[in-house]
Parts: sequence; C-alpha cells; structure tokens
Amino acid sequence: MLSEKHAWLREAVTGRLRDPVLFWQKFAALPSLKKVPPSIATLLKKAMPEPGLDFRVVHRQAGLGSLGRQRFTAIADWRGGDIAREAKALVPSACVWAAGRRDQRIYYQQILQQIVRARDPFMAMRGKWILRRLAPYCSRIELQQLPPGHDIEKLAHAMGHELANVHLGTRGAAPRIQKDLKQRGPKWLQHATDAMTEATLKDWNDWRKGT
Repeated sequence: MLSEKHAWLREAVTGRLRDPVLFWQKFAALPSLKKVPPSIATLLKKAMPEPGLDFRVVHRQAGLGSLGRQRFTAIADWRGGDIAREAKALVPSACVWAAGRRDQRIYYQQILQQIVRARDPFMAMRGKWILRRLAPYCSRIELQQLPPGHDIEKLAHAMGHELANVHLGTRGAAPRIQKDLKQRGPKWLQHATDAMTEATLKDWNDWRKGT
C-alpha cells in the first residue's frame, strides 16, 4: 500500500504519463516479428489469460539496464481491451563478471519468494526467462517524465524504500545492514554515485573511440 509520504507519486504519474491510449499506441506501432523461437511462443501462449487467444509478438526496447537481452512481447485483444505479456532473458548479475566469479546462478526466483511486499501475481520465472505483464499502470517511472516542480529526491527515497524491501527478504539482514550504514559517512551514497557515473562515462567514451 502506498504511504502518504509517497502518495505524490501516484498523483504525478496517473495522468498523461499513464494514459492508456498513448501507451497502447506505442505498442500498436511496433512491427510484428516474423520469427519467434517455438519455446518462447509456448511461454507467451501459456501466459495469456485464457487458452486459444490470438496474439502477435513484437520487439521493444525499454530502459538501459537490459540492453542486449532477448525480449519478446506478446500483444493481444482480450474481451475488448489490449493486454501485453513479455518474456525477457535473465542473466547473472554484472557483479559476478566484475568479480571474476564462476557462480552463474540466478537468484531472481528466490528474491521473488522472500521479498517483503505484495507480490505481482503476473510475474514468474520459467527457466532462464522472466514473464511479466505490461500495462499503463505497471511500468517504470522515468525521471524526465515527471511534471515540473516535483522533487526528484522524493522519487529516489521511494526507490530506496522498495530496495529495502528486497533486502529485508533475507532473514536477519536488517541488523547487519543498519550496522553497516552506521559505519559509513553521511554522503557515502553520493560519493559512490559520483564514482560510478565517472567510471560509466569513461567506459562509454572509450567505447566510442574504439567504434
């Protein structure tokens, strides 16, 4: 349930940002894929709300964190309304690669089972694929889409609140997290963000020079 502290988010994003007409127009403009792996077609078929529902599959690009991953989106008309189900490939965390670890396990299902919040009944893992519903009121909030005058720090606080819910899914984690936070300086997150931004821009510039 959305707290009063974060209720402004609801008011900020339930207008034009979540306009169903605009949302589905973007999907309607996407061309249908000519070839869909049979296994993916089966996953999407089973994700439909009822058997035998006709749908078409498109490719969409969303955000920056999943660039390069395979993504298949099924669009259908169900009882007079548009619906969409997406299958997205899961890969191990980038920190596994960065640390040179060999552990390739994916903990997504474990996180879903232990997370401390209301679960999305439409989200599920099938092998190394995640299935989820796409709809105007269950999509990400982009910073550049927020109306003028809204405090970005409030959005960051709401995001941190949700991230804390994920960490609380690990039994006994809360005291250890609080102890760690007390040992850090008041601006540790800002400093880490600045360092990450600098490293990311350097990687990007190096990539541009090499292309």
